[in-house]
Amino acid sequence: MTATGATARPLRVDAARNRARILAAATEVFAERGLDVTLDDIAAHAGLGVGTVYRRFADREALVDALFNERMQAKIERMQTALAAPAEEAADALIAILRYTCEEFAGDRGLRQVMLSTIHGHGQMARCRDEVREIFEELVVRAKATGRLRADFETSDVPMLFLMISSIADFGDSIAPDLWERYFDALIDGLCMRPDCRSDAPATVDLTAAEGGLRRPALTTDEVLSAMACWRPASVR
Repeated sequence: MTATGATARPLRVDAARNRARILAAATEVFAERGLDVTLDDIAAHAGLGVGTVYRRFADREALVDALFNERMQAKIERMQTALAAPAEEAADALIAILRYTCEEFAGDRGLRQVMLSTIHGHGQMARCRDEVREIFEELVVRAKATGRLRADFETSDVPMLFLMISSIADFGDSIAPDLWERYFDALIDGLCMRPDCRSDAPATVDLTAAEGGLRRPALTTDEVLSAMACWRPASVR
């Protein structure tokens, strides 16, 4: 029994090491190229044979679930913390979560796809998306109660906001990876600082840059032309 155990232990260590290599490679490939890649692509990036990948993960969906489950749980915990903020800070808590999510999306195509599409990520991921949506519903209701969020803003607007910011992140990626911040600030100004929103509640978080300006300057004409020359829709990359 001792000899058998001694023989089996290196195999378990190798399997764990290979699994970690696969997940690390998938993290990088999914972030850069999105989820429309094959296990062969993941294996090549990991420097492993494709058979090794299939022994750890039956298919791409199993890999997607394994990779994003932990990240989604961390996101849910952060959202729940925002939900526990004092009532008078509810609008700031919502905006902080929106910014945090947009920042993640800006650098990770795979995360955008798994959160904003039902094509990829079934099973556990579907349950996580449902939980995220339910928490956003509560965050929006609480933020509206402060009078600092537009009364006509709906929870269904949240993924639309994410889609807009994600498109800007794709467009400016090669020229200005932080371009999305300028337009996020503009969107938040429209949601929370319009004349038809109450302004008597003091903000507890600086929502924009110093002196009320947008966080990032606009692209120059040359930068826009350069971005146009580099950008391709994600679906054809």
